[in-house]
Amino acid sequence: MEYVLALHKTGSFSEAANLCFVTQSTLSTMIKKLENQFDYKIFERKSKPIVLTQEGKLLINQFKAIYSQFEQLEELVQETKDQMHGTLSIGIIPTVAPFLLPLFLDGLVSQYQNIKFSIFEITTNEIIQRIKNKELDVGILSIPITDKDLHQTTLYTEEFFVYDASAKNKSTKKFKIEEIDLSRLWLLEESHCLSHQIDQICHLKKKRSISNNLSYNSGSLLSLLELVNINKGLTLLPKLAIRNEKLVNKKMVYSFKSPSPAREIGLVTHPDFVKKRILNVLESEIKKSVKPILNKNKKVFIVKPN
Repeated sequence: MEYVLALHKTGSFSEAANLCFVTQSTLSTMIKKLENQFDYKIFERKSKPIVLTQEGKLLINQFKAIYSQFEQLEELVQETKDQMHGTLSIGIIPTVAPFLLPLFLDGLVSQYQNIKFSIFEITTNEIIQRIKNKELDVGILSIPITDKDLHQTTLYTEEFFVYDASAKNKSTKKFKIEEIDLSRLWLLEESHCLSHQIDQICHLKKKRSISNNLSYNSGSLLSLLELVNINKGLTLLPKLAIRNEKLVNKKMVYSFKSPSPAREIGLVTHPDFVKKRILNVLESEIKKSVKPILNKNKKVFIVKPN
Protein backbone atom coordinates (compact mmCIF):
# COMPACT_ATOMS: atom_id res chain seq x y z
CA MET A 1 0.00 0.00 0.00
CA GLU A 2 2.89 2.37 0.74
CA TYR A 3 4.30 1.73 -2.74
CA VAL A 4 0.89 2.27 -4.37
CA LEU A 5 0.40 5.57 -2.56
CA ALA A 6 3.92 6.72 -3.46
CA LEU A 7 3.38 5.94 -7.14
CA HIS A 8 0.00 7.68 -7.08
CA LYS A 9 1.64 10.75 -5.52
CA THR A 10 4.64 10.99 -7.87
CA GLY A 11 3.37 9.44 -11.10
CA SER A 12 6.84 7.96 -11.61
CA PHE A 13 8.30 4.57 -10.66
CA SER A 14 11.78 6.03 -10.08
CA GLU A 15 10.52 8.90 -7.90
CA ALA A 16 8.20 6.58 -5.95
CA ALA A 17 11.09 4.16 -5.34
CA ASN A 18 13.28 6.99 -4.03
CA LEU A 19 10.44 8.11 -1.78
CA CYS A 20 10.14 4.60 -0.31
CA PHE A 21 13.93 3.96 -0.15
CA VAL A 22 13.72 0.84 -2.31
CA THR A 23 14.89 -0.06 -5.81
CA GLN A 24 12.60 0.65 -8.75
CA SER A 25 12.39 -3.06 -9.58
CA THR A 26 11.31 -3.90 -5.99
CA LEU A 27 8.58 -1.29 -6.03
CA SER A 28 7.34 -2.35 -9.48
CA THR A 29 7.35 -6.05 -8.54
CA MET A 30 5.41 -5.51 -5.30
CA ILE A 31 2.76 -3.36 -6.98
CA LYS A 32 2.39 -5.98 -9.71
CA LYS A 33 2.00 -8.65 -7.01
CA LEU A 34 -0.82 -6.63 -5.42
CA GLU A 35 -2.51 -6.19 -8.80
CA ASN A 36 -2.34 -9.95 -9.36
CA GLN A 37 -3.91 -10.49 -5.96
CA PHE A 38 -6.83 -8.22 -6.87
CA ASP A 39 -6.90 -9.57 -10.44
CA TYR A 40 -6.98 -6.17 -12.09
CA LYS A 41 -4.68 -3.24 -12.81
CA ILE A 42 -4.36 -0.38 -10.34
CA PHE A 43 -2.18 1.77 -12.64
CA GLU A 44 -2.13 2.57 -16.33
CA ARG A 45 1.58 2.19 -17.05
CA LYS A 46 1.54 3.45 -20.66
CA SER A 47 0.64 7.02 -19.66
CA LYS A 48 3.16 9.63 -18.50
CA PRO A 49 2.88 10.49 -15.73
CA ILE A 50 1.54 7.13 -14.57
CA VAL A 51 -2.12 7.40 -13.53
CA LEU A 52 -4.73 5.25 -11.82
CA THR A 53 -7.03 2.99 -13.80
CA GLN A 54 -10.78 3.26 -13.19
CA GLU A 55 -10.49 0.33 -10.76
CA GLY A 56 -7.52 2.02 -9.07
CA LYS A 57 -9.55 5.19 -8.54
CA LEU A 58 -12.12 3.13 -6.64
CA LEU A 59 -9.45 1.71 -4.33
CA ILE A 60 -7.11 4.62 -3.69
CA ASN A 61 -9.09 6.34 -0.91
CA GLN A 62 -9.42 3.03 0.92
CA PHE A 63 -5.66 2.50 0.58
CA LYS A 64 -5.10 5.93 2.13
CA ALA A 65 -7.46 5.19 5.02
CA ILE A 66 -5.93 1.78 5.80
CA TYR A 67 -2.35 3.03 5.56
CA SER A 68 -3.19 5.99 7.79
CA GLN A 69 -4.65 3.65 10.41
CA PHE A 70 -1.52 1.50 10.27
CA GLU A 71 0.70 4.58 10.79
CA GLN A 72 -1.43 5.61 13.77
CA LEU A 73 -1.02 2.15 15.23
CA GLU A 74 2.77 2.38 14.91
CA GLU A 75 2.78 5.83 16.48
CA LEU A 76 0.56 4.66 19.33
CA VAL A 77 2.98 1.81 20.07
CA GLN A 78 5.86 4.30 20.22
CA GLU A 79 3.85 6.50 22.60
CA THR A 80 3.63 3.62 25.10
CA LYS A 81 7.42 3.16 25.25
CA ASP A 82 9.50 4.89 27.92
CA GLN A 83 12.08 6.44 25.61
CA MET A 84 10.73 9.14 23.36
CA HIS A 85 11.76 8.78 19.74
CA GLY A 86 10.28 9.04 16.27
CA THR A 87 9.60 11.94 13.90
CA LEU A 88 7.73 15.23 14.06
CA SER A 89 7.10 17.34 10.97
CA ILE A 90 6.20 20.96 11.74
CA GLY A 91 4.79 23.62 9.42
CA ILE A 92 5.28 27.21 10.58
CA ILE A 93 4.14 30.43 8.94
CA PRO A 94 6.86 32.84 7.66
CA THR A 95 5.78 35.71 9.94
CA VAL A 96 6.45 33.54 12.99
CA ALA A 97 9.35 31.26 11.97
CA PRO A 98 12.37 33.66 12.00
CA PHE A 99 11.40 35.13 15.37
CA LEU A 100 10.06 32.14 17.31
CA LEU A 101 12.31 29.27 16.17
CA PRO A 102 15.59 30.79 17.49
CA LEU A 103 14.01 30.97 20.95
CA PHE A 104 13.49 27.23 21.44
CA LEU A 105 14.62 25.06 18.50
CA ASP A 106 18.27 24.47 19.44
CA GLY A 107 17.36 23.48 22.98
CA LEU A 108 14.57 21.19 21.78
CA VAL A 109 16.78 19.37 19.25
CA SER A 110 19.63 18.99 21.77
CA GLN A 111 17.38 17.66 24.53
CA TYR A 112 15.45 15.17 22.38
CA GLN A 113 18.11 13.68 20.11
CA ASN A 114 16.05 10.54 19.35
CA ILE A 115 13.35 12.61 17.65
CA LYS A 116 13.83 13.75 14.06
CA PHE A 117 12.32 17.21 13.64
CA SER A 118 11.47 18.43 10.13
CA ILE A 119 10.57 22.13 9.80
CA PHE A 120 8.72 23.64 6.82
CA GLU A 121 8.24 27.41 6.53
CA ILE A 122 5.01 27.63 4.53
CA THR A 123 1.76 29.62 4.39
CA THR A 124 -1.32 28.99 6.51
CA ASN A 125 -3.34 27.45 3.66
CA GLU A 126 -0.55 25.03 2.80
CA ILE A 127 -0.12 24.01 6.44
CA ILE A 128 -3.83 23.27 6.79
CA GLN A 129 -3.95 21.30 3.54
CA ARG A 130 -0.89 19.22 4.43
CA ILE A 131 -2.25 18.43 7.90
CA LYS A 132 -5.57 17.32 6.41
CA ASN A 133 -3.68 15.13 3.93
CA LYS A 134 -1.58 13.79 6.83
CA GLU A 135 1.59 14.98 5.13
CA LEU A 136 2.40 17.18 8.15
CA ASP A 137 2.09 16.46 11.88
CA VAL A 138 1.57 19.91 13.36
CA GLY A 139 1.24 23.54 12.34
CA ILE A 140 2.37 26.67 14.19
CA LEU A 141 0.23 29.51 12.88
CA SER A 142 -2.18 32.30 13.68
CA ILE A 143 -5.48 31.02 15.07
CA PRO A 144 -8.42 30.60 15.13
CA ILE A 145 -8.66 28.93 11.74
CA THR A 146 -12.05 28.37 10.14
CA ASP A 147 -11.58 24.60 9.68
CA LYS A 148 -13.26 23.23 12.79
CA ASP A 149 -12.28 19.63 11.96
CA LEU A 150 -8.69 20.32 13.04
CA HIS A 151 -7.60 20.64 16.67
CA GLN A 152 -6.33 24.06 17.80
CA THR A 153 -4.34 24.87 20.95
CA THR A 154 -3.26 28.38 21.98
CA LEU A 155 0.47 28.92 22.54
CA TYR A 156 0.64 32.66 23.16
CA THR A 157 -0.84 36.04 22.34
CA GLU A 158 1.36 38.82 20.97
CA GLU A 159 0.38 42.42 20.39
CA PHE A 160 1.08 44.46 17.27
CA PHE A 161 3.30 47.54 17.17
CA VAL A 162 3.67 50.35 14.64
CA TYR A 163 7.09 50.48 13.01
CA ASP A 164 7.69 53.88 11.41
CA ALA A 165 11.06 54.06 9.64
CA SER A 166 10.70 57.81 9.05
CA ALA A 167 10.75 58.57 12.76
CA LYS A 168 13.96 60.25 13.93
CA ASN A 169 13.52 60.18 17.68
CA LYS A 170 11.61 57.81 19.90
CA SER A 171 8.71 59.54 21.58
CA THR A 172 6.15 58.41 24.13
CA LYS A 173 3.40 58.72 21.54
CA LYS A 174 0.92 55.85 21.39
CA PHE A 175 -0.83 55.34 18.07
CA LYS A 176 -4.51 55.27 17.44
CA ILE A 177 -5.43 53.04 14.50
CA GLU A 178 -6.90 55.96 12.56
CA GLU A 179 -3.57 57.85 12.82
CA ILE A 180 -1.68 55.34 10.68
CA ASP A 181 -0.49 56.88 7.40
CA LEU A 182 -1.89 54.33 4.94
CA SER A 183 -0.03 55.90 2.00
CA ARG A 184 3.27 54.74 3.56
CA LEU A 185 2.04 51.37 4.84
CA TRP A 186 3.92 48.34 3.49
CA LEU A 187 2.38 44.85 3.58
CA LEU A 188 3.21 41.27 2.75
CA GLU A 189 1.52 39.67 -0.26
CA GLU A 190 -2.15 38.86 0.25
CA SER A 191 -1.63 35.12 0.79
CA HIS A 192 -0.15 35.83 4.24
CA CYS A 193 -2.54 35.90 7.17
CA LEU A 194 -0.61 38.83 8.68
CA SER A 195 -1.76 40.98 5.75
CA HIS A 196 -5.38 39.96 6.42
CA GLN A 197 -4.95 40.90 10.08
CA ILE A 198 -3.48 44.31 9.26
CA ASP A 199 -6.31 44.75 6.76
CA GLN A 200 -8.78 44.24 9.61
CA ILE A 201 -6.91 46.61 11.91
CA CYS A 202 -6.60 49.43 9.38
CA HIS A 203 -9.72 48.78 7.22
CA LEU A 204 -7.46 49.00 4.17
CA LYS A 205 -10.00 48.02 1.53
CA LYS A 206 -11.99 51.14 2.28
CA LYS A 207 -9.23 53.61 3.04
CA ARG A 208 -5.93 52.74 1.43
CA SER A 209 -4.96 54.76 -1.61
CA ILE A 210 -1.30 54.67 -2.61
CA SER A 211 -0.25 57.23 -5.19
CA ASN A 212 3.42 56.28 -5.62
CA ASN A 213 4.74 54.31 -8.59
CA LEU A 214 6.06 51.29 -6.67
CA SER A 215 4.20 48.04 -6.12
CA TYR A 216 6.02 45.24 -4.30
CA ASN A 217 4.58 41.91 -3.15
CA SER A 218 6.90 40.35 -0.59
CA GLY A 219 6.55 36.85 0.83
CA SER A 220 9.17 37.47 3.51
CA LEU A 221 8.74 39.69 6.54
CA LEU A 222 12.52 40.14 6.69
CA SER A 223 12.60 41.42 3.09
CA LEU A 224 9.64 43.66 3.84
CA LEU A 225 11.43 45.19 6.83
CA GLU A 226 14.49 45.97 4.72
CA LEU A 227 12.31 47.76 2.17
CA VAL A 228 10.43 49.67 4.86
CA ASN A 229 13.78 50.88 6.25
CA ILE A 230 15.13 51.92 2.84
CA ASN A 231 11.94 53.74 1.80
CA LYS A 232 11.19 55.32 5.21
CA GLY A 233 7.92 53.47 5.18
CA LEU A 234 5.65 52.13 7.86
CA THR A 235 4.33 48.69 8.77
CA LEU A 236 2.83 46.75 11.66
CA LEU A 237 4.91 44.15 13.47
CA PRO A 238 4.11 41.49 16.06
CA LYS A 239 5.94 41.63 19.41
CA LEU A 240 8.53 38.92 18.73
CA ALA A 241 9.56 40.59 15.45
CA ILE A 242 10.54 43.89 17.07
CA ARG A 243 13.27 42.06 19.02
CA ASN A 244 15.32 41.66 15.82
CA GLU A 245 17.79 44.49 16.40
CA LYS A 246 19.53 43.98 13.04
CA LEU A 247 16.38 45.00 11.15
CA VAL A 248 14.30 46.89 13.68
CA ASN A 249 15.43 50.18 15.19
CA LYS A 250 13.60 50.30 18.51
CA LYS A 251 13.53 54.09 18.38
CA MET A 252 11.05 53.72 15.52
CA VAL A 253 8.70 51.30 17.32
CA TYR A 254 5.44 52.66 18.73
CA SER A 255 2.76 50.88 20.71
CA PHE A 256 -0.99 51.30 20.23
CA LYS A 257 -3.30 52.93 22.67
CA SER A 258 -5.05 50.36 24.85
CA PRO A 259 -6.54 47.97 23.92
CA SER A 260 -3.83 46.99 21.42
CA PRO A 261 -4.54 44.77 18.41
CA ALA A 262 -2.95 41.33 18.87
CA ARG A 263 -2.74 37.95 17.23
CA GLU A 264 -3.05 34.51 18.76
CA ILE A 265 -0.46 31.89 17.80
CA GLY A 266 -1.29 28.23 18.27
CA LEU A 267 -0.70 24.60 17.39
CA VAL A 268 -2.95 22.87 14.85
CA THR A 269 -3.15 19.08 14.47
CA HIS A 270 -5.30 16.47 12.73
CA PRO A 271 -7.97 14.86 14.97
CA ASP A 272 -6.27 11.47 14.39
CA PHE A 273 -2.88 12.73 15.56
CA VAL A 274 -1.51 10.40 18.26
CA LYS A 275 2.02 11.67 19.04
CA LYS A 276 0.74 13.32 22.20
CA ARG A 277 3.93 13.18 24.23
CA ILE A 278 6.07 14.80 21.52
CA LEU A 279 3.36 17.42 20.98
CA ASN A 280 3.26 18.21 24.71
CA VAL A 281 7.04 18.66 24.69
CA LEU A 282 6.82 21.07 21.74
CA GLU A 283 4.02 23.06 23.37
CA SER A 284 5.87 23.26 26.69
CA GLU A 285 9.17 24.38 25.14
CA ILE A 286 7.52 27.13 23.07
CA LYS A 287 5.50 28.49 25.99
CA LYS A 288 8.58 28.48 28.21
CA SER A 289 10.63 30.35 25.60
CA VAL A 290 8.14 33.20 25.02
CA LYS A 291 6.97 33.66 28.63
CA PRO A 292 9.72 36.17 29.62
CA ILE A 293 9.11 38.26 26.49
CA LEU A 294 5.36 38.71 26.17
CA ASN A 295 3.30 41.06 28.34
CA LYS A 296 0.31 39.14 29.66
CA ASN A 297 -1.18 42.05 31.62
CA LYS A 298 -1.76 44.44 28.72
CA LYS A 299 -5.30 44.84 27.37
CA VAL A 300 -5.57 43.57 23.80
CA PHE A 301 -8.17 42.55 21.24
CA ILE A 302 -7.52 39.52 19.04
CA VAL A 303 -7.44 40.04 15.28
CA LYS A 304 -8.40 36.89 13.40
CA PRO A 305 -6.15 35.66 10.56
CA ASN A 306 -9.00 35.56 7.99
